Amino acid sequence: MKKPTFLIMAFIVFQQTMGLSQNYSGTNPLLLPYTAQYGAVPFDKIQPHHFEEAIYYGMDMQMAGLKGMHAFEEDPTFENTIEVIEKSSEVLDQVLAIFYNLTNANTSPEMQELAKKFAPIISNHRDALIMSEEFSGRVLKVYNNRSSLNLKPEQLKLLEETYKRFKRGGAFISADDKQTLQAINQKMSTMALVFGDNVLAETNSYRLIIEDPKDLAGLPESVISAAMAKAAKAEKQTQINKWVFDLSNSSVMPFLQYADNRALRKEIMEAYLSRGNNDNQYNNEEAIKSLANLRLAKAQLLGYESHAAFVLEESMAKDPETVKELLNNIWEVARPMAMKEEEELKALARLDGITTLEAWDWRYYTEKLRKQKYDLDEEQLRAYFELEKVRDGMFGTINKLFGLQFKPVNNVPVYHEEVEVFEVRESDGKYVGILYMDLFPRASKRGGAWMTSFRKQYKLGGQMVHPHISIVCNFTRPTEDKPALLSADEVTTLYHEMGHALHGLLSNVEFRSLSGTSVPRDFVELPSQILENWAMHPTVLKTYARHYKTNEVIPDALIQKMENSKYFNMGFITSEYVAASLLDMAYHNRTEPIQVSVRDFEYENSRQIGLPNAIPYRYKSTYFNHIFSGGYSAGYYSYIYAEILDADAFDAFKTKGLFDPSTAKSFRKNILEKGGTEDPLELYIKFRGQKPQIGPLMSRRGLAKP
Repeated sequence: MKKPTFLIMAFIVFQQTMGLSQNYSGTNPLLLPYTAQYGAVPFDKIQPHHFEEAIYYGMDMQMAGLKGMHAFEEDPTFENTIEVIEKSSEVLDQVLAIFYNLTNANTSPEMQELAKKFAPIISNHRDALIMSEEFSGRVLKVYNNRSSLNLKPEQLKLLEETYKRFKRGGAFISADDKQTLQAINQKMSTMALVFGDNVLAETNSYRLIIEDPKDLAGLPESVISAAMAKAAKAEKQTQINKWVFDLSNSSVMPFLQYADNRALRKEIMEAYLSRGNNDNQYNNEEAIKSLANLRLAKAQLLGYESHAAFVLEESMAKDPETVKELLNNIWEVARPMAMKEEEELKALARLDGITTLEAWDWRYYTEKLRKQKYDLDEEQLRAYFELEKVRDGMFGTINKLFGLQFKPVNNVPVYHEEVEVFEVRESDGKYVGILYMDLFPRASKRGGAWMTSFRKQYKLGGQMVHPHISIVCNFTRPTEDKPALLSADEVTTLYHEMGHALHGLLSNVEFRSLSGTSVPRDFVELPSQILENWAMHPTVLKTYARHYKTNEVIPDALIQKMENSKYFNMGFITSEYVAASLLDMAYHNRTEPIQVSVRDFEYENSRQIGLPNAIPYRYKSTYFNHIFSGGYSAGYYSYIYAEILDADAFDAFKTKGLFDPSTAKSFRKNILEKGGTEDPLELYIKFRGQKPQIGPLMSRRGLAKP
């Protein structure tokens, strides 16, 4: 009788082992077939306690599949080793995708406790797989034989990425070093969660409550209405003579921009800047030092000089020196611009008797100067940026570029009542995937904006597994008398996250781990940032920017004012970002542990680069979620690096036409569909026909003459 193939035997072992999972009830909605339309996640059935069982089950399933690799006599091959590794984590990855997405977008004390409990467990599980000599030995044999395996390009890429994952995960270091590395990974995973929870708690704990209407002077009516609605909701009343401002960007930033009361601007700004460094249980200072030092220890254990060297090996930039050179070159131009802007603001402030410009003054006097110079009030723009019209206009832009159609659907379970779902199809009606949109702030959601996936695109037995993508933001809410009216920055943010979503939706690869946004950090921002170019383009504005009351199309005169002011405050905008990027590199390009306090470390870095007193870091250390809990350590620079790519790429559209079909088709084929299946620079050159040039970026930001 013919011996069963390895994959059949592995599947038998896989199935037999399923019964060994810890206390599997057989009724867990996370583990049963998803029967909702599109195979959507059954959020209406999932409770927090389901995750504990499902995570253990997923880990058991993965281990069962992997153990089959060396249960037989066959030599390791791509099919019986690399593909088995790829497929073994499918259940666990699915459960964790849902779990972590909910802890970010709709958390609860129970979910937060589960996250803390499982952080070290999952870390140990992954380390055990990576550091297993049996598993890693098979991977190494396949990798060493790669030239004789006649693999397809995507298979070869998966092999290379799998080998690097094992190597960079410590598979080939000594037994003692593996034990040390496991302890480091376990501690880091827990501390990163604690850091994020602390920032969320600090953000949610602050309220500026105003009871005297005089303290609202200068604030636009829309901001006042939103603050009153927030107060009424907090006290469960329909009408109330109080106004509440909190530390969500949609609340604190308009207050800093418009409020005449300087003392209150100072109070809310200091609360914003002090998150995570107050003398309470949410202080993040020791966590920062520990995380930075543990990351350094891990990198050096794996043979790298610094954490930045370890991280950047997998980036387009390749090394810390390239990143520092880029940032310093931009800083040398941006800082003088910011200093010049500061002098203009000081002149305005002196008219109000203010002799020293502080951080809580910058946005306030910037808004006054903008109105004085360009007769442009950002609040005036909000009236033309009704959320639904902006969203529909964005969908129209994407339809013109890539032929996609978006249809709202109401029969898909959601994790919160405010989440909307859209079916996505090609122009010929072919199904692409579904898109969740969760756009308003709440206490259960962390700040910021991001794209994620509940299910990535890949192929199973040659059949397409369609992606389920999600966009999460914290935009200005509607009030009783007004729809949600976005700021210009919020409009751009929506386009940005939609660019990420397209990367996930249009992915067309075989293997899940190479799908969509599974690319280097400094390349992943290209699809998001290039789409921003359409958001405020005059041609596109005319398609969606209509006054929420009159339905009047945004006037040409207002568009011209926006064009005239596009370089305004660019020194500040660039400086606060680059300063935060340099702070990230200061933490992670070290070769020795940090000994001083976080406050002293941050101050010394700001002194060295000459950061103006009135310009704080875009993210101060103690609430810098990107680098301490969000996966961007030694990678915050990537936004500006990707902007080099997107500015250069958009030049192709400006040259050939804003909606040129051939350019859009090439961008889709070579960037959006490819995921991580090829080298990103090669993909870019295939699209653009040349390496990216920095000139368009400098021109766009006004750092060089356009």
